[in-house]
Amino acid sequence: MKRSKKGKILAVIAVLILAGLYYYVTLPAINIHSSGFWAFLIALLAVILAYVAFRGTRLHSVNDLRDLKELGRRKVIKVLLGLIGILVLILAVGTVLSSPIVNAKKYQQLLEPKTGDFAEDIDEIALNNIPLLDKDSAELLGNRKMGSMVDMVSQFEVSSLYSQINYQGRPVRVTPLVYASPIKWLTNQSQGIPAYITIDMATQNTELVKLSEGIKYSQSEYLNRNIYRHLRFRYPTYMFDQLSFEIDDEGVPYWICPVKEFTIGLFGGQTIGKVVLCNAITGECESMPVEECPTWVDRVYPADLLIELYNYHGTLINGFFNSILGQKGCLKTTDGFNYIAQDDDVWVYTGVTSVSGDRSNVGFVLMNQRTSETRYYEVAGAEEYSAMASAEGQVQNLGYKAAFPLLLNISGDPTYFIALKDNAGLVKKYAMVNVQKYQNVAIGDTVEECRETYIDLMQTSGGGFENADSQTETAQGAVHRIAQGVIDGNTHFYLMLENSDLIFDVPLVDYPEVLKVEEGDRITVEYLPGDPLCTVRSLDKTALTQ
Repeated sequence: MKRSKKGKILAVIAVLILAGLYYYVTLPAINIHSSGFWAFLIALLAVILAYVAFRGTRLHSVNDLRDLKELGRRKVIKVLLGLIGILVLILAVGTVLSSPIVNAKKYQQLLEPKTGDFAEDIDEIALNNIPLLDKDSAELLGNRKMGSMVDMVSQFEVSSLYSQINYQGRPVRVTPLVYASPIKWLTNQSQGIPAYITIDMATQNTELVKLSEGIKYSQSEYLNRNIYRHLRFRYPTYMFDQLSFEIDDEGVPYWICPVKEFTIGLFGGQTIGKVVLCNAITGECESMPVEECPTWVDRVYPADLLIELYNYHGTLINGFFNSILGQKGCLKTTDGFNYIAQDDDVWVYTGVTSVSGDRSNVGFVLMNQRTSETRYYEVAGAEEYSAMASAEGQVQNLGYKAAFPLLLNISGDPTYFIALKDNAGLVKKYAMVNVQKYQNVAIGDTVEECRETYIDLMQTSGGGFENADSQTETAQGAVHRIAQGVIDGNTHFYLMLENSDLIFDVPLVDYPEVLKVEEGDRITVEYLPGDPLCTVRSLDKTALTQ
């Protein structure tokens, strides 16, 4: 009898240990809206069932069970099987009742896009703020920078996250370092990860930012300091979506942890209800409603989720079965997306096309990753991959490949801006393709050259750019300060006039006479306004001789 009781106690302990290990590894949220939670309960009951069945069989084989005991064991097995069946049924029925099949209208209304005016809503970005790199190119620069850090490269690698954010008014990708191996984690985890990498997407300037105190909470930790495990133990009921790595205005690293909210049935209608900000150094966490998220945070809603929500809105407009059969009035996003910096936020950009799969867009959408605000712009034109093919066709002799385009406002017209890369993944040229007339393609070695070629092309082809320079302004005064720098291998002079905070960018290749300018000279320039860097469109040569 004592042996039997001791065996039951050991069995209970074993089940608890197995359940604890399963929970520690898989980290399911204790939440009825989490399918992982139901799977955890089913697995736990299955382990208990296996033990009861095995234990009963073993005892019976040595003739220890008789009559009532055997009957009791069979009842326990039936109860366990019944509970497992009920849980499986709840999981299956909950999945069906939460699906778009029976909730098409609710899914269609998860996102409510507003119709916008492109020329009014989208600022004409200063050329020095255009993100020139995609994630693949950023990874090349990040790995190259890491390779030059001889004191770290043997212990750490660069994470593949590369979150795009706005940092101090600049488009930046930021990513942490990770431990190079479990052994390197073991020898370095007491100090943590010593740095992160930032890449300015416009200037391509890559910086490894060393921290006075290392990052202790990250995806590359193995035990309790693993960011997912840290969050789970702090918030056992929260269901987290994709985490992103960001830095605040002072450069302090944070994990931005959006919390899923299911609004349709048990498992349907996912959106974001809360966000947890976790200091990557100290592990301190703060949970807040998504509406109260501070403005320095850029990535609360994952891009994939926003695109999924818009596709529900576009395809389910006339019900679920219409989205599968007749498809009347159905729209969907194109394959691929990019990011646009606007109003100190990061917006996901993607085209909108019909579900018939033609090669043209009926418009495009911008979706705010912090607030989920969505704007739809009805601009018929080329689908992104058609524009990419047009750009590649202009340099087919060089074999360059086009990156997924950015959408820019060039003199009020929506324009695809495309980086052209060689086989090594390095950006070699730039292209601008008119969205509505994608046969008009301009190529340049620099962004400035590409833009000027594009405007000339549109003017000569009757593209409506006759007044493209009407947005330029004029400034006159004495030169207060001169500096110079090199961008993409080309020398630029930067001038400031007295009583003005504006900085005028003068490319030497276009205005060689700028070499004659000295501090105190009076000049006249026409320029495209920027904040604060302005692109010079003409420089009054006669003023230089006064």
